[in-house]
Amino acid sequence: MQRREFSQAALSAATLAGLSVALPVTTQAQGKPPTEGTDYLLLDKPAPVDAAADKVEVVEFFWYSCPHCNVFEPQFDAWAKKVAKDVSVRRVPVSFRPDFEPQQRLYYVLEALGKVDALHKKVFYAIHVEKQALNTAELVAAWADKQGLNKAKFTELYNSFPVNLKARKATQLQDAFKVDGVPALGIGGRYYTSGSLAGTMERALTVTDHLIMLARKGK
Repeated sequence: MQRREFSQAALSAATLAGLSVALPVTTQAQGKPPTEGTDYLLLDKPAPVDAAADKVEVVEFFWYSCPHCNVFEPQFDAWAKKVAKDVSVRRVPVSFRPDFEPQQRLYYVLEALGKVDALHKKVFYAIHVEKQALNTAELVAAWADKQGLNKAKFTELYNSFPVNLKARKATQLQDAFKVDGVPALGIGGRYYTSGSLAGTMERALTVTDHLIMLARKGK
């Protein structure tokens, strides 16, 4: 999803259109190494990283309501489970505008409760299969309550300083990487790739593997 595209109908159409035009690009690009400026970008100024100095951090930027992110999630999850021990993976929910923030905070509340593994995929399911909006504080709290989470505790965390700080830092990080659409990937605080750059998100993961190697060499 590009930063300027917010209509769910338009996004769904864009997903289908993207699938139809991206396959030839992938076929042509498979045999050549990723190219800076085409398949990925090198940041002018390094972005902050949370990982230890001996690890390469990979950040997935996403938005729960983005159909592209919904499609990419199982693929990214499978990839993340196979990374080398020196690779640190984390998800960062974006907020391109104020009404993205409830879902951004929802992710960080799930993280604070240790419920990302159990409920992250269920958020995507609620939005894209059950067609729930989940775009206000009240709606996400009600959804959390139905998942068996204590609503009072959820609301307390949702409005807490730690969650507020994480949401603010997430938005700052998306700006540092100059994220213009999701899903997208930041590598080592220095490199950025996406489906728009690489052709498809499948190839973006191949590009990410290449960038992890570059980041290792740069340490």
